[in-house]
Amino acid sequence: MYDLRPMTAAEIPDALALWRGMPGLSLFPSDSPDGISRYLERNPGLSVICRLDGVIVGAALAGHDGRRGWLHHVAVAAGVRLRGIGRAMVEWCLARLTAHGIGRCHIFVNADNADGKVFWRHVGWDDRPNVHVMAITTNPDRV
Repeated sequence: MYDLRPMTAAEIPDALALWRGMPGLSLFPSDSPDGISRYLERNPGLSVICRLDGVIVGAALAGHDGRRGWLHHVAVAAGVRLRGIGRAMVEWCLARLTAHGIGRCHIFVNADNADGKVFWRHVGWDDRPNVHVMAITTNPDRV
């Protein structure tokens, strides 16, 4: 049986190792241990780690801006997929965001991540064809 619990700063290196091995998941310089630690501090208790037999097999970052929730880097190790871990992590994060008064949540899915799109549609998320994401870099060291 797997175990879900809030992600701690001590688990960031293992989460990063999991995320680095995920096709379709993009990491940036801001996804450093320090950057992820700041995210966890800003959004305490909202991100989740999944352990199976003591090993981290899933991880997801969750946070909000007071109005909308965001999920980032939701991933489950390939060898343990299709056991409901991804869905359980998403539901875990959404329950905590809802408890914070957040009524809508978003996730970025890379345009070429076909498996990711299938998963998100399968667990009830909608495509937003009317929205196009744009960005600006204000500090190249913090991308």
